[in-house]
Amino acid sequence: MQTVCLIGKPNVGKSSIFNRLIKEKKAIILDTPGVTRDRLYGVVHYQNKQFSLIDTGGILLGDDNFDQDIIAQAELAIDEADIILFVVDGMSNLDAADKHVSELLHKASKPVIVLANKMDNEKRQENIYDYYELGFTPILPISAEHNLGFKELLNLITKDMPEASEETSDSSIKFCLIGRPNVGKSSLINALINEERVIVSDIAGTTRDAVDTTFKYNNQEYTVIDTAGMRKKGRIYENIEKYSLVRSLKAIDRSDVCVLVIDAEEGIIEHDKHIAHYALEAGKGIVIAVNKWDTVKNPDEAIKKWKLLIENEFQFLPFAKTVFLSAKTKKRMHTLMPEIILAYENWHREVKTSILNDLILEAVSIHQPPSYKGKRLKIYFVHQGDTKPPKFVFQVNDKKLVHFSYYRYLENQLRKNIELTGTPIILQFKNKNED
Repeated sequence: MQTVCLIGKPNVGKSSIFNRLIKEKKAIILDTPGVTRDRLYGVVHYQNKQFSLIDTGGILLGDDNFDQDIIAQAELAIDEADIILFVVDGMSNLDAADKHVSELLHKASKPVIVLANKMDNEKRQENIYDYYELGFTPILPISAEHNLGFKELLNLITKDMPEASEETSDSSIKFCLIGRPNVGKSSLINALINEERVIVSDIAGTTRDAVDTTFKYNNQEYTVIDTAGMRKKGRIYENIEKYSLVRSLKAIDRSDVCVLVIDAEEGIIEHDKHIAHYALEAGKGIVIAVNKWDTVKNPDEAIKKWKLLIENEFQFLPFAKTVFLSAKTKKRMHTLMPEIILAYENWHREVKTSILNDLILEAVSIHQPPSYKGKRLKIYFVHQGDTKPPKFVFQVNDKKLVHFSYYRYLENQLRKNIELTGTPIILQFKNKNED
């Protein structure tokens, strides 16, 4: 899948364009406590074609040096993108920041489309020729606020892309190792396949690109995708911790199951939760692996504390199993693959309609939905609408009556009675005559 990056100085409308292109936030759950982050990644679907979209505006960590921010965004786009969307403000004249970005982009051999945003009337569109001095074509006038010019933009982006069905595929089960640089992802792969196929180093960011390694386990073929850390050294990249997230997102998209690797020495930080949330939002199977367990003193006591810590820090992943292991000594390595397999199998889980309806009927009889303004939610019928992850569709009298707490109750009842360990699930509520 190709990658398209939005780039430009702040306040030119990159996030608005991003939201227009992805159309909706496809979150798996209604609410996620404990995770606050900008949305910077999505998949755009258009006429049986699709591409990854990255909004560089969400990557930066807020360095006060404006020039460094602009350079970092440009370098991120150049490194990651197949196509770059260079966004400028159609209501303002070009300034030094715009020209600085254009100079950086000219050094790259990547296709660039200039988007003159906020062009929502004919008078403003007359100024389109001013942007030719940037040295790029084509230049498209658009308006994110009024949804103007987006059909032309999508046609331009996707004209040479293959249709989704034409992309190559294989029968192997794919899983990726995601996490911050230097948590031991490459070492884990080497421990799994028993050969030094992936370069291992103590320097954060040694892995430059996502690396696919195929191996067999119990006569089944697996492909493990290692995710890169930081590609370049230098103060800009070292100050942008979220940089490693960009490549993780591309690996997540290609995987069936994601293994979130945490460093037992360093513990859990906010960035671990950011990465985990993207795997959840992508609807992938998830396993948590606490690596470097050989460095932990009193492991029997520590495992209790760690389980409680993970339960508190990853409240949005109650279904994910945790394994504690050491890639260095290979201790407890045997615990990882069974959990990956279980997550994969449950990610594909199909449940008979009769079982679903009996289960939900009993759940409702035990705990009635709360009433709201004299109205009460009624569930008429339930069926499974999809897999990867499992999606359960509820036909109801009024979907607006679904309270978050009751959503959680129904999800818990499904998980209590159906083997769904390791996979997120989607509960979709539709009114009786809704398509």
